[in-house]
Amino acid sequence: MTVFDVTPRARDLRERLTAFMQEHIYPNDAEVHRQIDTGNRWEHLPLIDQLKPRAQEAGLWNLFLPPASSRDGKYGAGLNNLEYAGLCEIMGRVWWAPEVFNCSAPDTGNMEVLARYGTPEQQEQWLIPLLNGEIRSAFSMTEPDVASSDATNIQASIVRDSDGYVINGDKWWTSGAGDPRCKISIFMGKTDPDAAKHLQQSMILVPLDAPGVTKERMLTVFGYDDAPHGHAQMTFRDVRVPAANMLLGEGRGFEIAQGRLGPGRIHHCMRLIGQAERALELMIERAGQRTAFGKPLSGHQHVREAIAHSRMEIDQARLLTMNAAHMMDTVGNKEARGQIAAIKVVAPNVALRVIDRAIQVYGGAGVSQDTPLAMMYAQARTLRLADGPDIVHTETVAKVEMKRHAARQG
Repeated sequence: MTVFDVTPRARDLRERLTAFMQEHIYPNDAEVHRQIDTGNRWEHLPLIDQLKPRAQEAGLWNLFLPPASSRDGKYGAGLNNLEYAGLCEIMGRVWWAPEVFNCSAPDTGNMEVLARYGTPEQQEQWLIPLLNGEIRSAFSMTEPDVASSDATNIQASIVRDSDGYVINGDKWWTSGAGDPRCKISIFMGKTDPDAAKHLQQSMILVPLDAPGVTKERMLTVFGYDDAPHGHAQMTFRDVRVPAANMLLGEGRGFEIAQGRLGPGRIHHCMRLIGQAERALELMIERAGQRTAFGKPLSGHQHVREAIAHSRMEIDQARLLTMNAAHMMDTVGNKEARGQIAAIKVVAPNVALRVIDRAIQVYGGAGVSQDTPLAMMYAQARTLRLADGPDIVHTETVAKVEMKRHAARQG
């Protein structure tokens, strides 16, 4: 198999997913926004609840778990990263679509952590309800008072006390915590400040209804609150959880993080490419509909150049991302770390450029609520920070290249 090939099963899933999007997702985009803006913005949406059983019936449910995390096929569809990447791009064309298929972040990463590292008891209590779409989850890592791009800076504490742990810390950008169905968060904090730098941190399961857990406020992204999903700033004050809630063991937080973030970055990048494809389609449609200075916008050279450069850049970003997925499947996440870092820089920047060109072609409508472009731009810009800022990934690419060069010279 080459990086460009997918299995017949993956091709079949792509066709069925595309058909589902055409029938149920695109026609309901306006209705989803209407439901968000009606009544309590933080209630989950009836329309999405209605579509989830249809996705399950169509066999388009829990597609994301790779074989390494599926426990002999017990969980998920068993697709590898390359096979799932194409599906993720299709779902990513509409921001709310992944939830319909139970493939939305941060649930996907959390489910993979629980499937890969969780005990049978943790899986029974939390993973099974997540796989069934009965609850949602969050991930509590970033902190407001330190530069969390360097995760060794994290100051939250997880202290052993008798038969449990006591948790204290301030977290923000805890995505998903706005949803009333969000019942559990994976929390990262220090269990041993005196250990070696990458052995100080651990991850533990914290129920969001535990005493001492407080949602202080919901954060906005360029003014968007992303309801009903949302991003919370939270405090954890003397929160007690059982010792059985520890994931994998004390000091293994970075190990879990690396296992979680590799596939998650592929997912983010492919969803961004889906957004860029949709933005290009909207740009072309607009260019054919509007007239300026005596001819259609598509007749102006600078608009045609915008279309051409968008196509070239999207295809480059897709091939780079698919190559990273292929390497993860064939040589592992560690060997693919340079490629994973590269796509995390390239994909959001390409998406931003394409969406920006589409906004320019739309004019004032492009920055209004009448098109999805403004929200798409805000989300794409966020992903130059989420899962690590550009400069961190750029440094990784440089280190990998210099190490490769040194090995050749030696």
